[in-house]
Amino acid sequence: RVQLVESGGGSVQAGGSLRLSCAASGYDASSGCMGWFRQAPGKEREGVAAIFAGSGSTYYGDSVKGRFTISQDNAKNTVYLQMSSLKPEDTAIYYCAAAATKRPLSVCTVVAGTDPPHHADLSYWGQGTQVTVSS
Repeated sequence: RVQLVESGGGSVQAGGSLRLSCAASGYDASSGCMGWFRQAPGKEREGVAAIFAGSGSTYYGDSVKGRFTISQDNAKNTVYLQMSSLKPEDTAIYYCAAAATKRPLSVCTVVAGTDPPHHADLSYWGQGTQVTVSS
């Protein structure tokens, strides 16, 4: 059974930094894309960042490029999201996602914008962690 456990959320002032972690169990991170999505109240789910361990390729949503960095520790089966220069509009619940076997690249292609958002629906999801950025 796949489990994704996020940690590292919290409250920070604008301009600050946070690092999110997603520990995966029951999932081979080298076999598919893993990444982060976020959802703010009243807004649709948004792809934030994704990584494919097989190639080392990374993908970012336009709103976070240059500010967020995704990385992966294969030995720990953990994905990280380093968030810097945080803005109030980054406030959301952040979810870790791991692509399902049927669509192993879906998390990456959705974050990159080359596939529609619903292609990530079959992915495995964490419970979410709240990030709040105050001005």
